[in-house]
Amino acid sequence: QVQLVESGGGLVQPGGSLRLACAASGSFFRVNAMGWYRQAPGKQRELVATITRGGSTNYADAVKGRFTISRDNAKNLLYLQMNSLEPEDTAVYVCNARVLGGGVLVETLYWGQGTQVTVSS
Repeated sequence: QVQLVESGGGLVQPGGSLRLACAASGSFFRVNAMGWYRQAPGKQRELVATITRGGSTNYADAVKGRFTISRDNAKNLLYLQMNSLEPEDTAVYVCNARVLGGGVLVETLYWGQGTQVTVSS
C-alpha cells in the first residue's frame, strides 16, 4: 500500500510564504505524476499544480507566478512553495500521486489527508 503525508501547513499573514511537502511511502515501483489540490469549506476541490516525473509543470491561473511545484524523485517527495499568499489561498491542501506498483503496469491514484493553510491578518 501507499501512503501520502502532507506537512508544512499553518497560519500565515497575507504576503507571507509557506512551503508544503508531501512524502510518498510504502511498497511501489515508482511515483509518476503528482499534484496539489485544495479545498475550502463549501467549495469544490480545485487543482493547484501538477508535475510529471520528468518535471513538466502546470499551474492553476490563480497561483501562477506565486506558487512553485517541485519534486525529488529519489526521495519520493513533492513540494509546493507558496509565496505572496492571499486570503483566497486559505484551504486544505491535499497532494495526490499516480503510483506504479511493484510488479504491474497500471497506475493507482492515491490521495493524502491534507494540511490546513490559513492566510489571515
